[in-house]
Amino acid sequence: MENKNTRDKTLEKFTWTIQNFSKFESRKIYSANFFLCGHSWRILMFPKGNEVDSLSIFLDAGDLDHLPSDWNKFVKFKLALINQINGTMTITKQLKHNFNAREIDWGIESFIPLVELWDSSRGFIVNDTCIIKVEFSVNKSEDEKQVDQLAVSKTDARADSPRVCAERIESSDNNLNEEIYSASYGELIDFRGLAKIEKAFVPLLEEVCSRHPSLIQCLQKRTRKFIEWAFTALGRVLHFLKTKKVKDMNDDACKHLQILWEELEICKFELAWLEPHVQSALDTKSYIERAKLVEKRKLNVEALKMEKKRLKEKIEIAIKDSVEAEASLDAELGYEEI
Repeated sequence: MENKNTRDKTLEKFTWTIQNFSKFESRKIYSANFFLCGHSWRILMFPKGNEVDSLSIFLDAGDLDHLPSDWNKFVKFKLALINQINGTMTITKQLKHNFNAREIDWGIESFIPLVELWDSSRGFIVNDTCIIKVEFSVNKSEDEKQVDQLAVSKTDARADSPRVCAERIESSDNNLNEEIYSASYGELIDFRGLAKIEKAFVPLLEEVCSRHPSLIQCLQKRTRKFIEWAFTALGRVLHFLKTKKVKDMNDDACKHLQILWEELEICKFELAWLEPHVQSALDTKSYIERAKLVEKRKLNVEALKMEKKRLKEKIEIAIKDSVEAEASLDAELGYEEI
């Protein structure tokens, strides 16, 4: 992932290198999640086309099940299919879209005909490797306005079949760990006359704002939309820390918390009091792994003790047999009639 800054524009890029491209049998494949422009995204591709004889590529905004129904984010972006032989032949499509709960993905259904994609002389697939790049272009002045619309996202996503010209993908395939992400936050209620916030977050926000008044003071000159987004972001982190247990902190949970924390940092709250708790939660996975390792070693020790006992018994039997053998060797052969 790359970031390039100019005086009035920010470019953020993510490159997806897909190896063993010909071996994919799935109708659709996703890139890893990446964090750009204040949100977690991934690329969705149909390697054999989505009911068309062309490669289909989309930018996917992720699972919005746990975002407010009015979440939206306007993005200008480019999707590029890299030509690995001649860079000037790279195919680039420039797009813009207002992502929201009804349209979570946008892109190009007929990006390149499959016959051209698989033509080895054209350079789009080399050594069975295909490369796709997405680039975000954000004007700083526009970003100041649009940050009011930013909402917290989730890792991992779901989508099904895009309609022609990159219309909304209907969701049918969910890869999320439901134990981690299926919590329902409920209705929105008023929080101190400042914003409408998920009901489950409000008691947590009341508690921390009473202890840390600067959380409210630093937002006094912000718009209502920004305040709603900021306190929602804070509420999600607090709710995560409040509801998750040590045993829940697997890879998915850690990635989820990391994204929530990165989005919260954008709000410019004073978070020195919260950061140690988040870091401790992120470190929990290593503690769990060490605990499992210790338990495994204990089992190994017990197994070794049992093996030692078995070997000791075998040695004792062998010694006994040896003594008896030596005694029999010392016996006289004799010549008297039996």
